[in-house]
Formats: sequence, structure tokens, C-alpha cells
Amino acid sequence: MPIKGVTLKGGSAMLPKIGITSHVNYSLEALTLGKYYIRAVEKSGGVPFVMPCVRDGDIIARYCNVLDGLLFTGGDDISPDYFGEEPKGTRKITPERDAFEILLARKYLLTGKPILGICRGLQLLNIAAGGSIYQDIDTEIEDVVKHMQEAPGWYASHSVVISKGTLLEQVYLDNEIRVNSFHHQAIRDLAPAFHVSARALDGVVEAVESPGHRFLIGVQWHPEKMIFNSISLRLFEIFVEAAGLGN
Repeated sequence: MPIKGVTLKGGSAMLPKIGITSHVNYSLEALTLGKYYIRAVEKSGGVPFVMPCVRDGDIIARYCNVLDGLLFTGGDDISPDYFGEEPKGTRKITPERDAFEILLARKYLLTGKPILGICRGLQLLNIAAGGSIYQDIDTEIEDVVKHMQEAPGWYASHSVVISKGTLLEQVYLDNEIRVNSFHHQAIRDLAPAFHVSARALDGVVEAVESPGHRFLIGVQWHPEKMIFNSISLRLFEIFVEAAGLGN
């Protein structure tokens, strides 16, 4: 899927509106969001809109109409109810967020507008589109590398191999990169509309994309924590630019 017409920043008369999903913190009774998601969109020429978790289907439909692009962020585990399993390795979940984001993802996927999923966001998209995830890769996959690093967030802790001919290859301009890693769940059964665009050396799915969309990429790592690196920032730039092409 070639990236045609992308000139990075300023390709549209109107700055693209990018929705960013937020986390539900039940102990604080608050919605929270890591600041680097906002900074990444802002630095890439988009207008960030932090999205609360709502239950009204009409409001979700309005989100889908108004937003030019949608960023699904990282966070807690997704309830196994959404892929037909009893809880085994699943840890902390946020039911309110799960319900909102599954519905939002299913409706937004139908629009064909650009989507970027990060960590939980990748898993959420796969589940919403009909796939499933491992509840705990450390107990379900043999010889798995360490995917929950204890190093600082900006540190790239393990290697990822990017498939040739993918959109992700055009973004990163390489077929092997090093990424940060903060997850214990990962894609098991791939959603029918997606294909794998990157894996870790242990075989764990690290990125997917959809040939049926102008831009749809999900990555298992956290590029927003590495935007000091021009290549990591490039992922957000191309996402925002693709969102602007629809204006």
C-alpha cells in the first residue's frame, strides 16, 4: 500500500482532528491520558481531541462523523468476554472503557478513515474486527522474550522484524527495528480484514495493518514514548497526514 500524496504537515487547508481515547481510573474516579499521545499528534500537525468514555450510541456516531482520524491508546487488559473466553491470565480490566472502545472501533472501521492503534489499541482493534488475543503470553507461548520491560519508557528493549512490502516498512524505512515493550497480552487469532506487518523474534505479533483502509496500523509497542526519534515520530506524521487527506 504505497503512501501517495503524503508531504508531511500542511497537506490540507484544515488541520485534521484526531480523537485520542482515554483511560478510566476507577480509584481516582477520573479519566486520564499519557501526555505523550497528545504531544505526538500536536507535533505531527494534528489537532488532538481527548475522548471520554461515553455510552450513548448517538454520541459515538457523531465522533465517527466529526473526527478525521482516531488513535486508540494503551492501557489495561481487555475483558475476555469480548472474544468468548473465561478469564485466565487477564489482569486488571476497565469495563466502561472496553464497552465504549469496542463499539467505537466497530463503527469507525466502517468509515474507512485513518486509525492508529497502540499496544492495547492494537489488541482492541483486532478483537473489534473479529480476532482474539492471548490473555498472558508468558504462560501461553513457549520461549517468549521479555515483553514487559523494566527499563525507561524511551528505551528500545527488543527487536521487531517488519514484513517487506507493507505500509509499516514505508514508515520505518527498514525491515528490522528495536522497540520498547509494555505488554503481557498479544494477538492470537488475527482478524480476517487484517494482515501481520511485524513480529518479534519469538513470533509474537507486533504490528498489523489493513489493506482495505487508507491508513490503518496497529503496533504493540509505544512509539509516543520515543518521539524524540524522527522515525518514531514519522509514524504519527503519516497517520495525521492521511487523516488530513480526507478534509
